[in-house]
Amino acid sequence: MILLDKPAGISSAAAVAGVKRSLGRRSATAGVRRAKAGHAGTLDPFATGLLLILVGRATRVQRFVLELPKTYSVVARFGAVSSTGDPEGEIVLTGVVPRGDLALPVGVVRQQPPAFSALKVSGQRAYRLAREGVAVELPEREVHVYRFEERWRSGERRGFEIECSSGTYVRSLIASLGDAYCEELRRLRIGPFDVGDADPSVVVGLDEALAFMPSVRVSGSEARLAAHGGSVAGSAAGFVRLVDEEGLIGIAEPGGSGVLRPVVVLRG
Repeated sequence: MILLDKPAGISSAAAVAGVKRSLGRRSATAGVRRAKAGHAGTLDPFATGLLLILVGRATRVQRFVLELPKTYSVVARFGAVSSTGDPEGEIVLTGVVPRGDLALPVGVVRQQPPAFSALKVSGQRAYRLAREGVAVELPEREVHVYRFEERWRSGERRGFEIECSSGTYVRSLIASLGDAYCEELRRLRIGPFDVGDADPSVVVGLDEALAFMPSVRVSGSEARLAAHGGSVAGSAAGFVRLVDEEGLIGIAEPGGSGVLRPVVVLRG
């Protein structure tokens, strides 16, 4: 895993492509075939901050990293609305600027993803359809907002810090506050990973990257069995790392009857 502080003005896919080119140069120098790469959570082009890039076999654990909660710093502009919920859309000034404290949504929140999102509709990205003028209406979803704090206010702008579940659209949260859009967005944290630790030259080992997940130690014949995808004795409340004296074997889930069933094997 690579922790990248994505700058504004590029897509998450472009950021991954840049890292792949860098890794390709290193691999070519070392005589190693270029590894595949992907990211664990999209950031819009206007947004900055932490992007987790998964390299090689780490791409196989993407879904586990995607589910981690995220923390954002937001600058909201009031008295205006945006067709996309951000600075890249069509901005219409309304002059409606709230006074005093706002009721900030916390807990389970139902929200409708914006039409300009990366979700797929009939196999196509919603934002592409929206740019072509096709009416896009995405179904509501439940998300969790763990923390929504106002940090400052100045004129028509207010700063917020939001901690939320995966799948939350911060643009939609800001739009729900009134005539407002998300002017600036920065991702500060994903689970235990902090943007302050971002360094594209450092590759975090997969066992360390998955340390947020509990581990179950196996040995001998059970370790060999797990490395071939076989179930082993054990119990857990959810997904766990299977490890032995050589390190990470894979990720397993409870399989019933006191066994753990590997769902991702990362050795071999």
